[in-house]
Amino acid sequence: MTTPAIFAPLTVRSTTFRNRIWVAPMCEYSVERADGVPTDWHLVHLGSFARGGAGLVMTEASAVSADGRISPQDTGIYSDEQRDAWSRIVDFIHSQGAAAAIQLAHAGRKASTYRPWDEKHGTIPVAEGGWQSVAPSAVAFTGYADPIALDRAAIATIVANFAAAARRAIDAGFDLLELHAAHGYLVHQFLSPLSNQRDDEYGGSLENRARLLLEIVRAVRAEAGDQVALFVRFSATDWAEGGWDQEQTATVAAWAKDAGADLFDVSTGGLVAGTTVPVGPGYQVPFADYIKHESSVEVTAVGLITEPQQAEDIVASGRADAVMLGRELLRDPHFPLRAAHALGYDPPYWPQQYLRAKLPR
Repeated sequence: MTTPAIFAPLTVRSTTFRNRIWVAPMCEYSVERADGVPTDWHLVHLGSFARGGAGLVMTEASAVSADGRISPQDTGIYSDEQRDAWSRIVDFIHSQGAAAAIQLAHAGRKASTYRPWDEKHGTIPVAEGGWQSVAPSAVAFTGYADPIALDRAAIATIVANFAAAARRAIDAGFDLLELHAAHGYLVHQFLSPLSNQRDDEYGGSLENRARLLLEIVRAVRAEAGDQVALFVRFSATDWAEGGWDQEQTATVAAWAKDAGADLFDVSTGGLVAGTTVPVGPGYQVPFADYIKHESSVEVTAVGLITEPQQAEDIVASGRADAVMLGRELLRDPHFPLRAAHALGYDPPYWPQQYLRAKLPR
């Protein structure tokens, strides 16, 4: 039989993914000691997706410095203890045949916040265990505390922190790295004119607003060498007038590719509160399609991709090279195995312990 498009292997640099159903980064807010060290929750959470047949399992946004965490309960990759804790998780993901990725992140002005399910919302005061947030400009996210504008020395430190985090991630065994430049976090804050009001070489023109991202890409590529794949997650639009949009995203994606990035994980939004977003099945796929063909780059699509045939059609039609799933995998970590059955495909990586549950074709 013909292999469905989402079950065709894909190779990026030295990593070959067994299929194109990938785990999107999803924050868990489950660190127990506010030290950024992943726990048994992260092992079971991420390990279940590898066991369930995903081709790539990506961690949540993991901070490159303590002040880059979204919340005190976020994971990090800025200490050796964190590196070693991630290593055992990576080992389990590999034992199930999946590739392992980590998303390197800095929350910028959206740092030091309560978890989504906490009774309080917004910025955690320093007196309650929070910390001062930073940003390209001293412009707060709606309902959050004012950030401090970064000076050039602090920007250089952030670039160095991304490179150091990349080294620790590689030493932990991760197959590839993703830079978080989406959802209103620090790199996205530099990219969008709505949050970047600088008048130096990091603000104003598109080239200047993209400077931080490109410096990080080059620094991480230099640290990672030629074999490790490097992804960038973009929000392709702010869904707000005068903001970041798909045309700017496509231009910067091409620049990032020249700087050493390999593939672009295309999402939307997160910079501006209260925007109207036309949410529906596959609502972000057109942005991935546009960037893929406008910039001649490989992309993933994400956003309410919930059905096997829907995922297959996205990849088979060439609108994206792979699909990222979030909520659907939370509901069913074995979605890849279920999708294989629905599409009449027999993957060679059913867990032996679960063979009794394998449905006849």
